[in-house]
Amino acid sequence: MVKQLVHDEEKQRLLLEEHTEKHFTAGEVVRDIIIGVSDGLTVPFALAAGLSGANAPSALVLTAGLAEVAAGAISMGLGGYLAAKSDADHYHRELQREQEEIDTVPDTEAAEIAEILSQYGLGPQEYGPVVNSLRNNPKAWLEFMMKFELGLEKPDPRRAVTSAGTIALAYVVGGLVPLLPYMFVPTADRAMATSVAVTLAALLFFGYVKGHFTGNRPFLSALQTTVVGALASAAAFAMAKAVQSI
Repeated sequence: MVKQLVHDEEKQRLLLEEHTEKHFTAGEVVRDIIIGVSDGLTVPFALAAGLSGANAPSALVLTAGLAEVAAGAISMGLGGYLAAKSDADHYHRELQREQEEIDTVPDTEAAEIAEILSQYGLGPQEYGPVVNSLRNNPKAWLEFMMKFELGLEKPDPRRAVTSAGTIALAYVVGGLVPLLPYMFVPTADRAMATSVAVTLAALLFFGYVKGHFTGNRPFLSALQTTVVGALASAAAFAMAKAVQSI
């Protein structure tokens, strides 16, 4: 009894001590930003390069580019909304199905708890009290089954709207970068050269930041992101030149 009290006091002391967790928890927001910015940098960049390759004036490239940024932001934002909404709908369908199973076949569901815990190295004497505790707490039982049996996390009810807004805004920010030179340089060839330099620099910076936040090697991420963007714009430029020569 005394040992248990000492153990509890030590545990409370450790929990109260200042401890900074270094886990990164904003994964969904970062993912949305990556999707929006990466597409925003590459698609308008490729479009502007293609139109420049067709000898279109800067004003036309800028107009077409801004129209594409607006349409792309709406499309990407809507895609993010529908994806998040679909995830939420799937979660609630599975939640209802799991609740029905707990109500109709509780012994089977309790056996599934034991099986899940045994995969973590717990024996019958260790997971038995856990199973009984969960059976006495229906809400915790349901949450446990959703997370550990189905691998589903409860979605944020605002996730769909947040995702749509984040992706759309990130797309606009990324899409304006390759178009900025066309706002100030009247000659399309010179504007394209400036756009290439500015966009490649933005791709390098974005790739580095993306690698830093996602846990990948930042320099490798920067190189990969830049190569993809450069290939996309080069393909669009070459296609425009090929069509023009026909």
